[in-house]
Amino acid sequence: MKNPNTKGSKKNSNSETEKTRVAKAAGTVGLATLLSRVFGFIRDVVVAGFFGAGLATDAFFVAFRIPNLLRRLFAEGSLTIAFVPVFTEYLEKRTKKDAVDLANVAFTLLSIILVVVSLLGVIFSPFIVKIIAPGFAKIPDKYHLTVFLTRLMFPYIFFISLVALCMGILNSLRHFAAPALAPVALNISMIIATLGLRNYFDEPIIALAVGVMAGGIIQLVMQFPFLVRVGVKLKPDFHFNNPGVKRIGLLMLPAVFGAAVYQINIFVSTLLASLLPGGSVSYLYYADRIVQLPLGIFAIAIGTAALPSFSEHAAKGDFEELKKTISFSLGLILFVTIPAMVALIVLRVPIISVLFQRGEFNVLSTILTSQALLFYAVGLWAFSVIRVIVSVFYSLQDTKTPVKVAVIALTVNIIMGIILMFPLKHGGLALATSIASAVNAVMLFLLLRKQIGPFLEKDFYASFLKVVIASLIMGLVILVITYAFGFSTDQPFTDRLIILTVAIFAGLAVFVAASFAMKSKEMVETVRIVERKLKRR
Repeated sequence: MKNPNTKGSKKNSNSETEKTRVAKAAGTVGLATLLSRVFGFIRDVVVAGFFGAGLATDAFFVAFRIPNLLRRLFAEGSLTIAFVPVFTEYLEKRTKKDAVDLANVAFTLLSIILVVVSLLGVIFSPFIVKIIAPGFAKIPDKYHLTVFLTRLMFPYIFFISLVALCMGILNSLRHFAAPALAPVALNISMIIATLGLRNYFDEPIIALAVGVMAGGIIQLVMQFPFLVRVGVKLKPDFHFNNPGVKRIGLLMLPAVFGAAVYQINIFVSTLLASLLPGGSVSYLYYADRIVQLPLGIFAIAIGTAALPSFSEHAAKGDFEELKKTISFSLGLILFVTIPAMVALIVLRVPIISVLFQRGEFNVLSTILTSQALLFYAVGLWAFSVIRVIVSVFYSLQDTKTPVKVAVIALTVNIIMGIILMFPLKHGGLALATSIASAVNAVMLFLLLRKQIGPFLEKDFYASFLKVVIASLIMGLVILVITYAFGFSTDQPFTDRLIILTVAIFAGLAVFVAASFAMKSKEMVETVRIVERKLKRR
């Protein structure tokens, strides 16, 4: 006699497996991102130490900004998110050979386009530099150096865009380590080039540009062995009439526009900040750098890890499993984001003080930057939720809805920024960004619910409440510690560092203990994954 619960048990088992896969993949991407941020910090220290701040570094940063802007518009964001859903659909509904053929055609067509773009960039570098940095034209040496560095680094877009394509292929086949570690290779390459090559050039800063190009090549080359391992050997294929390639292109167009909206958002915030007292742009920049750390390690990692799972469920038409994975991913992102948000709010002054307070960055700078961090931090949950829900829309091959919502959020940001910048100064601009992000997150949530129906599991809200309680307990403990130790921005650096370190680790321990005591499902799942890894060893 058949067990009537067999089918349901199998579905639950599959759901648990998918949740584990997402959690493990997010952990891999998150750790790689943390490693990249560490090496990025080391790179900045090395560059600052050997090149300082002056004509040469100005030229380099402007020259590097151009291919970086193209990377953000066309590579890491739009290309990967447009490719993964279509490639996954081919894997599910056709054969792996068809999917590999699609990858080969995309690789060939993209390579040709990128060669043309790179050549045009090299040819028109003088005009590009005049548009990006018009003031440089008044200083001939600075202008010519910037043009030379732009020509040298412009082909970086060729390599990093192909890396993004490889990332899409590998992520779809559930390999996340190699693409996630690629930025580490770039940072190491720039560090080595600075240390070892600067004396070989009349203008030492050229060594840093060579490091960028070498890093681009290394990032691409390091993907190939892993592609071969998963059964993908990229080769030229000129069948450009492949319908999958056309669909990828159609999905990319609104995604590129969405990335452009984000860049416009940054530009507008900077423009408004420039109308405020001196230092406002810097306060916002430093505060944003702090907020980007948990976003990169947690939100982007979970969004990247979940996209292939979302795409697989969408391709199969299995919306029940899609909803479960969405609910789990949102629960997981809030499990790490809410405590991070509370910690940033409570420790905003100690964090800024320890990281930046030295030299010209005085106590007043710490206080003013911490104000920006406070208002950015209150929107951390929204920044994170957006990353996950947008991935769901992309998996459904709907890239238009996120762009429409992003335009509305941009409008809200501008209006709120103008309203709040006068009473709250730079803090008002940070708060406007958080408000706009909250509007963005809520609208995406409601539109997704309208499109696929309710998608949060019954225990989601109970789990969320547990995370909030554990985070508040953690925040209270951190407050007590900083008060008991008498933290002050006037203390010696060592004392401030010790207090901050004790507060962070004590807070983390309290959060873990409280979550474990309340049997938070995310904590239980994390413990299970760790236990499995230990058993395998």
